[in-house]
Amino acid sequence: MTQLQSFDVATSPETAAPRVAALRGWMEARDLDAFLVPRADRFQGEYVAPCDERLAWLTGFTGSAGFAVILRDRAAVFTDGRYTVQVRAQTDAALFETVLWPDTKLADWLREALPDGGRVGFDPWLHTPKELEPLAAVSNIETVPVPNGVDAVWTDRPAPPAAPARAWPERLAGRPHAEKRREIADAVARKARAFVTTQPDAVCWLLNLRGADIARTPIVQAAAIVHADASVDVVCDPAKLAPVAEHLGADVRAVAWDDLPALLAGLGPTGYDPATCPVALRDLIPEPVAMADPVALPKARKTAAEIAGTTEAHLRDAAAMCRFLRWLDEDRPEGATEIDVVHALEGFRRETDALHDIAFETIAGSGPNGAIVHYRVNEDTDRALDRDGVLLVDSGGQYEDGTTDVTRTIALGTLPAEAAHDATRVLQGLIALSRARFPHGVAGCHLDALARAPLWAEGRDYGHGTGHGVGVFLGVHEGPARISRVSDVPLEDGMILSIEPGYYREGHYGIRLENLAVVRPAPEGGREGDRPMLRFECLTWVPLDRRLVVADLLGPEERAWLDGYHAEVLAKVGPRVDGADRAWLERACAPL
Repeated sequence: MTQLQSFDVATSPETAAPRVAALRGWMEARDLDAFLVPRADRFQGEYVAPCDERLAWLTGFTGSAGFAVILRDRAAVFTDGRYTVQVRAQTDAALFETVLWPDTKLADWLREALPDGGRVGFDPWLHTPKELEPLAAVSNIETVPVPNGVDAVWTDRPAPPAAPARAWPERLAGRPHAEKRREIADAVARKARAFVTTQPDAVCWLLNLRGADIARTPIVQAAAIVHADASVDVVCDPAKLAPVAEHLGADVRAVAWDDLPALLAGLGPTGYDPATCPVALRDLIPEPVAMADPVALPKARKTAAEIAGTTEAHLRDAAAMCRFLRWLDEDRPEGATEIDVVHALEGFRRETDALHDIAFETIAGSGPNGAIVHYRVNEDTDRALDRDGVLLVDSGGQYEDGTTDVTRTIALGTLPAEAAHDATRVLQGLIALSRARFPHGVAGCHLDALARAPLWAEGRDYGHGTGHGVGVFLGVHEGPARISRVSDVPLEDGMILSIEPGYYREGHYGIRLENLAVVRPAPEGGREGDRPMLRFECLTWVPLDRRLVVADLLGPEERAWLDGYHAEVLAKVGPRVDGADRAWLERACAPL
Protein backbone atom coordinates (compact mmCIF):
# COMPACT_ATOMS: atom_id res chain seq x y z
CA MET A 1 0.00 0.00 0.00
CA THR A 2 1.38 3.41 -0.98
CA GLN A 3 2.33 5.54 2.01
CA LEU A 4 0.56 8.90 2.06
CA GLN A 5 3.56 10.71 3.51
CA SER A 6 6.82 10.81 1.57
CA PHE A 7 10.21 11.01 3.25
CA ASP A 8 12.15 12.10 0.19
CA VAL A 9 14.46 15.08 0.62
CA ALA A 10 12.52 17.64 -1.39
CA THR A 11 15.08 20.46 -1.56
CA SER A 12 18.75 21.15 -1.09
CA PRO A 13 20.59 24.37 -0.20
CA GLU A 14 23.11 23.67 -2.97
CA THR A 15 20.59 24.20 -5.77
CA ALA A 16 19.84 27.80 -4.79
CA ALA A 17 22.92 29.61 -6.12
CA PRO A 18 22.43 28.89 -9.86
CA ARG A 19 18.70 29.49 -9.60
CA VAL A 20 19.14 32.84 -7.87
CA ALA A 21 21.76 33.75 -10.49
CA ALA A 22 19.27 32.98 -13.27
CA LEU A 23 16.60 35.06 -11.54
CA ARG A 24 19.02 37.96 -11.17
CA GLY A 25 19.71 37.81 -14.91
CA TRP A 26 15.97 38.04 -15.53
CA MET A 27 15.77 40.99 -13.09
CA GLU A 28 18.63 42.84 -14.78
CA ALA A 29 16.91 42.58 -18.16
CA ARG A 30 13.91 44.37 -16.63
CA ASP A 31 15.90 46.94 -14.66
CA LEU A 32 14.66 45.58 -11.31
CA ASP A 33 16.61 46.16 -8.12
CA ALA A 34 14.63 43.55 -6.17
CA PHE A 35 12.04 40.84 -6.73
CA LEU A 36 9.60 39.40 -4.17
CA VAL A 37 9.07 35.63 -4.00
CA PRO A 38 6.15 34.74 -1.68
CA ARG A 39 5.03 31.31 -0.49
CA ALA A 40 1.50 32.12 -1.70
CA ASP A 41 -0.27 31.09 -4.87
CA ARG A 42 -3.03 33.10 -6.60
CA PHE A 43 -5.52 31.72 -4.09
CA GLN A 44 -3.48 32.94 -1.09
CA GLY A 45 -3.64 29.50 0.46
CA GLU A 46 -1.28 28.13 3.10
CA TYR A 47 -0.82 24.88 1.19
CA VAL A 48 0.08 25.12 -2.48
CA ALA A 49 0.36 22.79 -5.46
CA PRO A 50 3.82 21.61 -6.62
CA CYS A 51 3.67 24.06 -9.52
CA ASP A 52 3.39 26.94 -7.02
CA GLU A 53 6.25 25.92 -4.71
CA ARG A 54 8.33 28.82 -5.97
CA LEU A 55 9.84 29.73 -2.61
CA ALA A 56 11.00 26.16 -1.94
CA TRP A 57 12.34 25.72 -5.49
CA LEU A 58 14.35 28.94 -5.32
CA THR A 59 15.63 28.89 -1.73
CA GLY A 60 15.27 25.34 -0.40
CA PHE A 61 12.98 26.48 2.45
CA THR A 62 9.83 24.35 2.60
CA GLY A 63 7.94 26.00 5.46
CA SER A 64 4.31 26.99 5.01
CA ALA A 65 4.82 30.70 5.76
CA GLY A 66 7.42 33.16 4.55
CA PHE A 67 8.85 34.88 1.51
CA ALA A 68 12.16 35.77 -0.09
CA VAL A 69 13.53 39.08 -1.35
CA ILE A 70 16.16 38.85 -4.06
CA LEU A 71 18.32 41.93 -4.66
CA ARG A 72 21.13 42.22 -7.19
CA ASP A 73 23.80 41.57 -4.55
CA ARG A 74 21.85 40.39 -1.52
CA ALA A 75 19.04 37.97 -0.65
CA ALA A 76 16.94 37.19 2.40
CA VAL A 77 14.31 34.70 3.53
CA PHE A 78 11.67 36.06 5.92
CA THR A 79 9.76 33.68 8.17
CA ASP A 80 8.14 33.56 11.58
CA GLY A 81 9.16 32.00 14.88
CA ARG A 82 7.88 28.53 13.96
CA TYR A 83 10.58 28.15 11.34
CA THR A 84 13.69 29.84 12.73
CA VAL A 85 15.53 26.51 13.11
CA GLN A 86 14.22 25.00 9.89
CA VAL A 87 15.05 27.95 7.65
CA ARG A 88 18.68 27.93 8.78
CA ALA A 89 18.95 24.20 8.07
CA GLN A 90 17.38 24.34 4.61
CA THR A 91 18.96 27.44 3.08
CA ASP A 92 22.47 28.42 2.00
CA ALA A 93 23.74 30.77 4.73
CA ALA A 94 26.33 32.21 2.33
CA LEU A 95 23.54 33.28 -0.01
CA PHE A 96 20.53 34.07 2.18
CA GLU A 97 20.09 36.13 5.30
CA THR A 98 17.33 34.84 7.56
CA VAL A 99 14.99 37.52 8.87
CA LEU A 100 12.46 37.05 11.68
CA TRP A 101 9.10 38.25 10.41
CA PRO A 102 6.79 40.02 11.21
CA ASP A 103 9.17 41.37 13.87
CA THR A 104 11.10 42.91 10.97
CA LYS A 105 8.79 44.54 8.44
CA LEU A 106 9.53 44.20 4.73
CA ALA A 107 9.20 47.95 4.18
CA ASP A 108 11.78 48.66 6.89
CA TRP A 109 14.16 46.05 5.54
CA LEU A 110 13.92 47.39 1.98
CA ARG A 111 14.42 50.94 3.23
CA GLU A 112 17.75 49.81 4.72
CA ALA A 113 18.73 47.48 1.87
CA LEU A 114 18.01 50.06 -0.88
CA PRO A 115 19.01 53.39 0.73
CA ASP A 116 19.07 55.08 -2.67
CA GLY A 117 15.71 53.64 -3.66
CA GLY A 118 14.95 51.21 -6.42
CA ARG A 119 12.44 49.25 -8.49
CA VAL A 120 10.91 46.28 -6.66
CA GLY A 121 9.24 43.74 -8.92
CA PHE A 122 6.32 41.57 -7.84
CA ASP A 123 3.87 39.16 -9.45
CA PRO A 124 0.46 40.87 -8.99
CA TRP A 125 -1.31 37.48 -8.88
CA LEU A 126 0.64 36.48 -5.75
CA HIS A 127 0.29 39.57 -3.55
CA THR A 128 -2.74 41.28 -2.01
CA PRO A 129 -3.39 45.04 -1.76
CA LYS A 130 -3.13 44.86 2.04
CA GLU A 131 0.22 43.10 1.82
CA LEU A 132 1.75 45.71 -0.50
CA GLU A 133 0.22 48.73 1.20
CA PRO A 134 3.20 49.35 3.57
CA LEU A 135 5.59 49.55 0.61
CA ALA A 136 3.70 52.56 -0.71
CA ALA A 137 4.93 54.48 2.34
CA VAL A 138 8.57 54.00 1.31
CA SER A 139 8.98 57.12 -0.77
CA ASN A 140 11.92 56.06 -2.92
CA ILE A 141 10.69 52.51 -3.63
CA GLU A 142 8.73 51.87 -6.83
CA THR A 143 6.72 48.65 -6.86
CA VAL A 144 6.56 47.23 -10.38
CA PRO A 145 4.02 44.55 -11.37
CA VAL A 146 5.71 42.02 -13.68
CA PRO A 147 5.19 38.46 -14.89
CA ASN A 148 6.68 35.98 -12.45
CA GLY A 149 10.46 35.81 -12.68
CA VAL A 150 10.72 32.41 -10.98
CA ASP A 151 8.37 30.90 -13.56
CA ALA A 152 10.57 32.35 -16.29
CA VAL A 153 13.65 30.44 -15.08
CA TRP A 154 11.96 27.31 -13.67
CA THR A 155 12.29 25.16 -16.77
CA ASP A 156 10.77 21.92 -15.40
CA ARG A 157 7.89 23.47 -13.46
CA PRO A 158 5.06 20.94 -12.85
CA ALA A 159 1.65 21.33 -14.48
CA PRO A 160 -1.21 22.81 -12.43
CA PRO A 161 -3.62 20.36 -10.72
CA ALA A 162 -6.78 19.35 -12.57
CA ALA A 163 -8.65 17.00 -10.23
CA PRO A 164 -12.45 16.83 -10.63
CA ALA A 165 -14.78 18.27 -7.98
CA ARG A 166 -17.21 16.10 -6.05
CA ALA A 167 -20.32 16.90 -4.06
CA TRP A 168 -20.16 16.89 -0.25
CA PRO A 169 -23.35 15.42 1.24
CA GLU A 170 -25.93 17.83 2.64
CA ARG A 171 -26.38 15.50 5.64
CA LEU A 172 -22.80 16.43 6.65
CA ALA A 173 -22.99 20.08 5.58
CA GLY A 174 -26.25 20.71 7.41
CA ARG A 175 -27.46 23.21 4.80
CA PRO A 176 -28.13 23.11 1.03
CA HIS A 177 -25.84 25.29 -1.04
CA ALA A 178 -28.82 27.30 -2.34
CA GLU A 179 -29.48 28.46 1.23
CA LYS A 180 -25.84 29.37 1.73
CA ARG A 181 -25.73 31.27 -1.56
CA ARG A 182 -28.77 33.30 -0.57
CA GLU A 183 -27.23 34.21 2.83
CA ILE A 184 -23.99 35.39 1.21
CA ALA A 185 -25.80 37.17 -1.62
CA ASP A 186 -27.87 39.14 0.89
CA ALA A 187 -24.67 40.25 2.62
CA VAL A 188 -23.10 41.23 -0.71
CA ALA A 189 -26.16 43.19 -1.83
CA ARG A 190 -25.77 45.63 1.07
CA LYS A 191 -22.57 46.97 -0.49
CA ALA A 192 -22.21 45.80 -4.10
CA ARG A 193 -23.75 43.89 -6.96
CA ALA A 194 -21.30 41.01 -6.69
CA PHE A 195 -18.36 39.77 -4.64
CA VAL A 196 -15.30 37.90 -5.86
CA THR A 197 -13.51 35.45 -3.55
CA THR A 198 -10.28 33.65 -4.39
CA GLN A 199 -10.38 31.38 -1.33
CA PRO A 200 -10.89 27.76 -2.49
CA ASP A 201 -12.13 26.61 0.91
CA ALA A 202 -14.75 29.39 0.78
CA VAL A 203 -15.87 28.20 -2.66
CA CYS A 204 -16.06 24.59 -1.47
CA TRP A 205 -17.98 25.50 1.67
CA LEU A 206 -20.40 27.74 -0.22
CA LEU A 207 -21.26 25.12 -2.85
CA ASN A 208 -20.92 21.94 -0.73
CA LEU A 209 -18.02 20.75 -2.85
CA ARG A 210 -14.76 18.96 -2.12
CA GLY A 211 -11.83 18.19 -4.39
CA ALA A 212 -8.31 16.83 -4.64
CA ASP A 213 -6.23 19.63 -6.13
CA ILE A 214 -4.03 19.97 -3.04
CA ALA A 215 -2.57 17.10 -1.04
CA ARG A 216 -3.90 16.94 2.55
CA THR A 217 -6.60 19.59 1.94
CA PRO A 218 -9.66 18.39 -0.05
CA ILE A 219 -10.32 21.56 -2.05
CA VAL A 220 -11.04 22.53 -5.62
CA GLN A 221 -8.66 25.28 -6.67
CA ALA A 222 -11.16 27.86 -7.86
CA ALA A 223 -12.32 31.42 -7.34
CA ALA A 224 -15.97 32.47 -7.36
CA ILE A 225 -18.14 35.49 -8.08
CA VAL A 226 -21.23 35.61 -5.86
CA HIS A 227 -23.96 37.78 -7.40
CA ALA A 228 -26.66 39.64 -5.52
CA ASP A 229 -29.28 37.34 -7.09
CA ALA A 230 -27.56 34.34 -5.36
CA SER A 231 -26.15 32.92 -8.58
CA VAL A 232 -22.45 32.07 -8.64
CA ASP A 233 -19.77 31.98 -11.32
CA VAL A 234 -17.00 29.52 -10.44
CA VAL A 235 -13.68 30.47 -12.01
CA CYS A 236 -11.64 27.36 -12.83
CA ASP A 237 -11.08 24.83 -15.58
CA PRO A 238 -14.75 24.05 -16.44
CA ALA A 239 -13.88 20.36 -16.77
CA LYS A 240 -13.41 20.22 -12.99
CA LEU A 241 -17.11 20.95 -12.43
CA ALA A 242 -18.52 18.61 -15.08
CA PRO A 243 -19.03 15.72 -12.60
CA VAL A 244 -21.05 17.94 -10.22
CA ALA A 245 -23.20 19.83 -12.74
CA GLU A 246 -26.43 18.28 -11.46
CA HIS A 247 -25.48 18.99 -7.84
CA LEU A 248 -24.73 22.65 -8.62
CA GLY A 249 -27.78 23.35 -10.76
CA ALA A 250 -28.48 26.13 -13.26
CA ASP A 251 -27.62 29.00 -10.89
CA VAL A 252 -23.98 27.98 -10.63
CA ARG A 253 -21.90 28.44 -13.77
CA ALA A 254 -18.31 27.47 -14.66
CA VAL A 255 -16.13 30.26 -16.08
CA ALA A 256 -12.64 29.82 -17.51
CA TRP A 257 -9.88 32.10 -16.18
CA ASP A 258 -9.43 33.59 -19.65
CA ASP A 259 -13.06 34.75 -19.62
CA LEU A 260 -12.81 36.43 -16.23
CA PRO A 261 -11.83 39.96 -17.42
CA ALA A 262 -14.85 40.21 -19.72
CA LEU A 263 -17.18 38.94 -17.01
CA LEU A 264 -15.92 41.42 -14.41
CA ALA A 265 -16.11 44.29 -16.88
CA GLY A 266 -19.90 44.16 -16.95
CA LEU A 267 -20.71 43.69 -13.27
CA GLY A 268 -20.78 47.20 -11.84
CA PRO A 269 -19.76 47.69 -8.18
CA THR A 270 -17.97 44.48 -7.18
CA GLY A 271 -16.66 43.61 -3.73
CA TYR A 272 -13.23 42.17 -2.99
CA ASP A 273 -11.30 41.51 0.22
CA PRO A 274 -8.01 43.49 0.30
CA ALA A 275 -6.48 40.86 2.60
CA THR A 276 -7.04 37.91 0.25
CA CYS A 277 -7.71 39.15 -3.29
CA PRO A 278 -4.66 39.30 -5.59
CA VAL A 279 -3.71 42.76 -6.84
CA ALA A 280 -4.11 41.55 -10.44
CA LEU A 281 -7.69 40.48 -9.83
CA ARG A 282 -8.56 43.68 -7.97
CA ASP A 283 -7.23 45.64 -10.94
CA LEU A 284 -9.57 43.77 -13.30
CA ILE A 285 -12.63 45.11 -11.43
CA PRO A 286 -13.86 48.39 -13.00
CA GLU A 287 -15.73 49.45 -9.83
CA PRO A 288 -13.96 47.75 -6.90
CA VAL A 289 -15.52 47.87 -3.43
CA ALA A 290 -13.24 46.88 -0.54
CA MET A 291 -15.03 44.68 2.01
CA ALA A 292 -14.42 41.67 4.22
CA ASP A 293 -15.07 38.29 2.59
CA PRO A 294 -18.72 37.59 3.52
CA VAL A 295 -18.11 33.82 3.40
CA ALA A 296 -15.44 33.75 6.13
CA LEU A 297 -17.56 34.00 9.27
CA PRO A 298 -20.53 31.82 8.15
CA LYS A 299 -18.01 29.13 7.16
CA ALA A 300 -16.36 29.32 10.58
CA ARG A 301 -19.69 28.97 12.45
CA LYS A 302 -20.23 25.24 12.12
CA THR A 303 -23.73 23.81 11.75
CA ALA A 304 -25.10 21.20 14.13
CA ALA A 305 -24.51 18.59 11.42
CA GLU A 306 -20.89 19.66 10.98
CA ILE A 307 -20.28 19.53 14.74
CA ALA A 308 -21.91 16.11 15.00
CA GLY A 309 -19.82 14.83 12.09
CA THR A 310 -16.53 16.17 13.38
CA THR A 311 -17.34 14.81 16.87
CA GLU A 312 -17.62 11.33 15.40
CA ALA A 313 -14.46 11.83 13.33
CA HIS A 314 -12.54 12.81 16.45
CA LEU A 315 -13.72 9.75 18.39
CA ARG A 316 -12.75 7.49 15.47
CA ASP A 317 -9.39 9.20 15.25
CA ALA A 318 -8.88 9.02 19.03
CA ALA A 319 -9.24 5.24 18.93
CA ALA A 320 -6.55 5.09 16.23
CA MET A 321 -4.33 7.40 18.29
CA CYS A 322 -4.76 5.26 21.42
CA ARG A 323 -3.81 2.11 19.51
CA PHE A 324 -0.76 3.96 18.20
CA LEU A 325 0.27 5.18 21.66
CA ARG A 326 0.02 1.63 23.04
CA TRP A 327 2.19 0.41 20.15
CA LEU A 328 4.70 3.14 20.95
CA ASP A 329 4.80 2.12 24.61
CA GLU A 330 4.69 -1.66 24.27
CA ASP A 331 5.34 -2.95 20.75
CA ARG A 332 7.69 -0.60 18.93
CA PRO A 333 10.72 -2.50 17.67
CA GLU A 334 14.21 -1.93 18.97
CA GLY A 335 15.85 0.86 16.99
CA ALA A 336 12.53 2.32 15.78
CA THR A 337 12.97 5.70 14.09
CA GLU A 338 10.84 8.76 13.47
CA ILE A 339 9.88 7.40 10.04
CA ASP A 340 8.72 4.16 11.69
CA VAL A 341 6.52 6.27 14.00
CA VAL A 342 4.91 8.06 11.03
CA HIS A 343 4.34 4.75 9.21
CA ALA A 344 2.74 3.18 12.28
CA LEU A 345 0.41 6.08 13.02
CA GLU A 346 -0.75 6.28 9.42
CA GLY A 347 -1.41 2.54 9.51
CA PHE A 348 -3.66 2.79 12.56
CA ARG A 349 -5.63 5.60 10.93
CA ARG A 350 -5.98 3.59 7.71
CA GLU A 351 -7.44 0.71 9.72
CA THR A 352 -10.45 2.90 10.53
CA ASP A 353 -11.47 2.33 6.86
CA ALA A 354 -12.59 5.97 6.82
CA LEU A 355 -9.34 7.87 6.23
CA HIS A 356 -9.29 9.97 3.05
CA ASP A 357 -5.89 11.53 3.67
CA ILE A 358 -3.70 12.76 6.47
CA ALA A 359 -4.52 16.35 7.42
CA PHE A 360 -0.88 17.47 7.07
CA GLU A 361 2.56 15.91 7.05
CA THR A 362 2.91 14.19 10.43
CA ILE A 363 5.41 15.80 12.78
CA ALA A 364 7.34 13.14 14.73
CA GLY A 365 10.28 14.83 16.42
CA SER A 366 12.53 12.89 18.77
CA GLY A 367 14.95 14.73 21.05
CA PRO A 368 16.34 17.86 19.35
CA ASN A 369 14.12 17.38 16.29
CA GLY A 370 11.11 18.00 18.52
CA ALA A 371 12.36 21.54 19.09
CA ILE A 372 11.83 22.31 15.38
CA VAL A 373 8.24 23.51 15.57
CA HIS A 374 7.13 22.32 12.11
CA TYR A 375 9.66 19.52 11.72
CA ARG A 376 9.12 17.10 8.82
CA VAL A 377 11.19 13.95 8.99
CA ASN A 378 12.97 12.86 5.81
CA GLU A 379 15.59 10.27 4.91
CA ASP A 380 18.39 12.66 5.89
CA THR A 381 17.03 13.81 9.25
CA ASP A 382 15.48 10.52 10.46
CA ARG A 383 16.82 9.49 13.85
CA ALA A 384 16.23 6.54 16.16
CA LEU A 385 13.98 7.23 19.11
CA ASP A 386 15.96 7.93 22.23
CA ARG A 387 15.82 5.30 24.95
CA ASP A 388 15.42 8.27 27.25
CA GLY A 389 13.78 11.57 26.39
CA VAL A 390 10.57 12.71 24.75
CA LEU A 391 8.88 12.37 21.39
CA LEU A 392 6.58 15.09 19.99
CA VAL A 393 3.91 13.80 17.59
CA ASP A 394 1.59 16.29 15.85
CA SER A 395 -0.76 14.69 13.35
CA GLY A 396 -4.27 14.60 11.97
CA GLY A 397 -6.63 12.87 9.60
CA GLN A 398 -9.01 13.95 6.88
CA TYR A 399 -12.27 12.05 7.15
CA GLU A 400 -15.40 12.82 5.13
CA ASP A 401 -17.14 13.92 8.33
CA GLY A 402 -14.31 15.88 9.94
CA THR A 403 -10.72 17.05 10.12
CA THR A 404 -8.60 16.16 13.16
CA ASP A 405 -5.42 17.69 14.57
CA VAL A 406 -3.87 16.38 17.80
CA THR A 407 -0.46 16.76 19.41
CA ARG A 408 0.93 14.64 22.19
CA THR A 409 4.37 14.62 23.79
CA ILE A 410 5.36 11.17 25.00
CA ALA A 411 7.99 10.05 27.51
CA LEU A 412 10.31 7.42 26.03
CA GLY A 413 12.20 6.56 29.20
CA THR A 414 14.17 8.48 31.77
CA LEU A 415 13.39 12.12 31.06
CA PRO A 416 15.94 14.85 30.40
CA ALA A 417 16.42 17.27 33.27
CA GLU A 418 13.57 19.81 33.37
CA ALA A 419 11.51 18.09 30.64
CA ALA A 420 8.69 16.98 32.96
CA HIS A 421 8.71 20.40 34.64
CA ASP A 422 8.41 22.14 31.27
CA ALA A 423 5.73 19.70 30.10
CA THR A 424 3.70 20.38 33.24
CA ARG A 425 3.82 24.12 32.61
CA VAL A 426 2.59 23.51 29.05
CA LEU A 427 -0.17 21.26 30.43
CA GLN A 428 -1.22 24.04 32.83
CA GLY A 429 -1.61 26.36 29.84
CA LEU A 430 -3.77 23.79 28.05
CA ILE A 431 -5.92 23.36 31.16
CA ALA A 432 -6.29 27.11 31.76
CA LEU A 433 -7.60 27.79 28.27
CA SER A 434 -9.73 24.64 28.18
CA ARG A 435 -11.49 25.74 31.39
CA ALA A 436 -11.96 29.35 30.33
CA ARG A 437 -15.37 31.03 30.27
CA PHE A 438 -15.59 34.30 28.42
CA PRO A 439 -18.24 36.80 27.28
CA HIS A 440 -19.38 37.40 23.73
CA GLY A 441 -17.05 39.77 21.90
CA VAL A 442 -13.85 38.26 23.32
CA ALA A 443 -11.24 37.53 20.64
CA GLY A 444 -8.23 35.26 20.47
CA CYS A 445 -5.90 38.10 21.47
CA HIS A 446 -7.72 38.31 24.82
CA LEU A 447 -7.38 34.58 25.58
CA ASP A 448 -3.87 33.86 24.31
CA ALA A 449 -2.17 34.89 27.56
CA LEU A 450 -4.08 32.27 29.58
CA ALA A 451 -2.12 29.50 27.87
CA ARG A 452 1.22 31.30 28.17
CA ALA A 453 0.99 32.50 31.77
CA PRO A 454 2.53 29.38 33.40
CA LEU A 455 5.52 29.66 31.06
CA TRP A 456 5.76 33.44 31.35
CA ALA A 457 6.01 33.09 35.13
CA GLU A 458 9.32 31.32 34.55
CA GLY A 459 10.61 33.61 31.80
CA ARG A 460 9.67 31.26 28.95
CA ASP A 461 7.42 31.44 25.90
CA TYR A 462 6.77 29.85 22.51
CA GLY A 463 7.04 31.43 19.09
CA HIS A 464 3.72 30.41 17.52
CA GLY A 465 0.06 31.18 18.07
CA THR A 466 -1.88 29.25 20.67
CA GLY A 467 -4.69 28.18 18.37
CA HIS A 468 -6.00 28.19 14.80
CA GLY A 469 -9.40 27.62 13.26
CA VAL A 470 -10.14 24.21 11.75
CA GLY A 471 -12.51 23.27 8.93
CA VAL A 472 -14.75 20.22 8.56
CA PHE A 473 -13.22 18.01 5.86
CA LEU A 474 -11.49 21.17 4.67
CA GLY A 475 -8.36 23.02 5.75
CA VAL A 476 -6.74 22.05 9.03
CA HIS A 477 -5.87 25.75 9.30
CA GLU A 478 -8.92 27.97 8.75
CA GLY A 479 -9.62 31.65 9.34
CA PRO A 480 -10.71 34.12 10.34
CA ALA A 481 -10.61 33.34 14.07
CA ARG A 482 -7.55 32.13 15.95
CA ILE A 483 -6.03 32.33 19.42
CA SER A 484 -3.12 34.68 19.04
CA ARG A 485 -1.83 38.01 20.26
CA VAL A 486 -2.66 39.52 16.85
CA SER A 487 -6.18 38.11 16.32
CA ASP A 488 -9.03 40.55 16.99
CA VAL A 489 -11.84 38.38 15.53
CA PRO A 490 -14.40 37.62 18.28
CA LEU A 491 -14.97 33.93 18.95
CA GLU A 492 -18.49 32.74 18.20
CA ASP A 493 -20.68 29.75 18.89
CA GLY A 494 -19.78 26.90 16.52
CA MET A 495 -16.21 27.89 15.74
CA ILE A 496 -13.66 25.06 15.98
CA LEU A 497 -10.20 26.02 17.19
CA SER A 498 -7.07 24.30 18.40
CA ILE A 499 -5.58 24.88 21.85
CA GLU A 500 -1.87 24.13 21.56
CA PRO A 501 0.67 25.69 23.92
CA GLY A 502 4.26 24.46 23.71
CA TYR A 503 7.84 24.94 24.79
CA TYR A 504 10.94 24.28 22.69
CA ARG A 505 14.44 23.91 24.06
CA GLU A 506 16.59 24.17 20.94
CA GLY A 507 19.02 21.30 20.58
CA HIS A 508 17.33 19.24 23.31
CA TYR A 509 13.57 18.63 23.05
CA GLY A 510 10.21 20.06 22.14
CA ILE A 511 6.92 19.88 24.03
CA ARG A 512 3.48 20.67 22.64
CA LEU A 513 0.01 19.55 23.66
CA GLU A 514 -2.95 20.15 21.37
CA ASN A 515 -6.67 19.51 21.57
CA LEU A 516 -9.38 20.80 19.26
CA ALA A 517 -12.44 22.40 20.80
CA VAL A 518 -15.67 23.96 19.60
CA VAL A 519 -16.94 27.24 21.04
CA ARG A 520 -20.30 26.72 22.74
CA PRO A 521 -22.59 28.63 25.12
CA ALA A 522 -21.48 28.13 28.72
CA PRO A 523 -23.96 26.70 31.22
CA GLU A 524 -25.90 29.25 33.21
CA GLY A 525 -23.95 30.58 36.16
CA GLY A 526 -23.33 33.66 38.23
CA ARG A 527 -25.86 36.11 39.57
CA GLU A 528 -29.07 36.99 37.80
CA GLY A 529 -28.44 39.61 35.14
CA ASP A 530 -24.82 38.66 34.44
CA ARG A 531 -23.83 38.40 30.82
CA PRO A 532 -24.18 35.07 28.93
CA MET A 533 -20.83 33.38 28.48
CA LEU A 534 -19.06 31.08 26.04
CA ARG A 535 -16.72 28.17 26.69
CA PHE A 536 -14.64 25.57 24.85
CA GLU A 537 -16.17 22.11 24.43
CA CYS A 538 -13.45 19.54 23.84
CA LEU A 539 -13.43 17.43 20.66
CA THR A 540 -10.11 15.59 21.15
CA TRP A 541 -10.10 12.58 23.48
CA VAL A 542 -6.58 11.17 23.65
CA PRO A 543 -4.70 10.53 26.92
CA LEU A 544 -2.08 13.02 28.07
CA ASP A 545 1.12 11.31 29.21
CA ARG A 546 1.01 11.34 33.04
CA ARG A 547 4.72 10.42 33.14
CA LEU A 548 5.38 14.00 32.04
CA VAL A 549 3.28 15.52 34.83
CA VAL A 550 4.88 16.85 38.01
CA ALA A 551 1.82 16.47 40.21
CA ASP A 552 3.09 18.82 42.90
CA LEU A 553 3.05 21.70 40.41
CA LEU A 554 -0.69 21.33 39.78
CA GLY A 555 -3.35 22.99 41.87
CA PRO A 556 -6.48 21.10 43.01
CA GLU A 557 -8.62 22.38 40.13
CA GLU A 558 -5.95 21.46 37.57
CA ARG A 559 -5.64 17.95 39.01
CA ALA A 560 -9.44 17.61 38.95
CA TRP A 561 -9.54 18.74 35.31
CA LEU A 562 -6.87 16.23 34.28
CA ASP A 563 -8.53 13.33 36.08
CA GLY A 564 -11.93 14.36 34.69
CA TYR A 565 -10.52 14.58 31.16
CA HIS A 566 -9.04 11.10 31.42
CA ALA A 567 -12.29 9.70 32.81
CA GLU A 568 -14.10 11.06 29.75
CA VAL A 569 -11.44 9.67 27.41
CA LEU A 570 -11.98 6.20 28.90
CA ALA A 571 -15.78 6.53 28.73
CA LYS A 572 -15.85 7.81 25.15
CA VAL A 573 -12.98 5.87 23.53
CA GLY A 574 -12.90 2.75 25.71
CA PRO A 575 -15.80 1.06 23.84
CA ARG A 576 -13.92 1.56 20.55
CA VAL A 577 -10.80 -0.42 21.53
CA ASP A 578 -10.34 -3.87 23.01
CA GLY A 579 -7.77 -6.35 24.24
CA ALA A 580 -4.32 -4.95 24.91
CA ASP A 581 -5.39 -1.54 23.60
CA ARG A 582 -8.23 -1.34 26.12
CA ALA A 583 -5.95 -2.45 28.96
CA TRP A 584 -3.39 0.18 28.01
CA LEU A 585 -6.08 2.87 27.83
CA GLU A 586 -7.34 2.01 31.31
CA ARG A 587 -3.83 2.41 32.71
CA ALA A 588 -3.23 5.65 30.77
CA CYS A 589 -6.48 7.15 32.08
CA ALA A 590 -6.02 6.24 35.73
CA PRO A 591 -6.34 9.14 38.18
CA LEU A 592 -3.17 11.12 38.76
